[in-house]
Amino acid sequence: MTYVIALPCVDLKDRACVDECPVDCIYEGGRSLYIQPDECVDCGACEPVCPVEAIFYEDDLPEQWQEYQAANAGFFDELGSPGGAAKLGVVDYDPPFIAALPPQDPAG
Repeated sequence: MTYVIALPCVDLKDRACVDECPVDCIYEGGRSLYIQPDECVDCGACEPVCPVEAIFYEDDLPEQWQEYQAANAGFFDELGSPGGAAKLGVVDYDPPFIAALPPQDPAG
């Protein structure tokens, strides 16, 4: 099991979760942040600091955002498990599902 980042993060990328993650498993794509499922230790530190409530334990992911679980994992299909987001930096890629979303208004 792992945590999943859903729609409220798209085009916002606040990064409070990145700063809180003790294992550096939250990677930054072009439009969203993504949690590497094999690197995540399920500590839950990221969830309460997300200002837009975009992070969910995968079993608690709301029905309307179920496709974000596959999109989150899909971000790592070619990237694999780099062993830390800080050394990698921003990856100019988003899974097709995320890339095709209309622009999100960060102001809500």
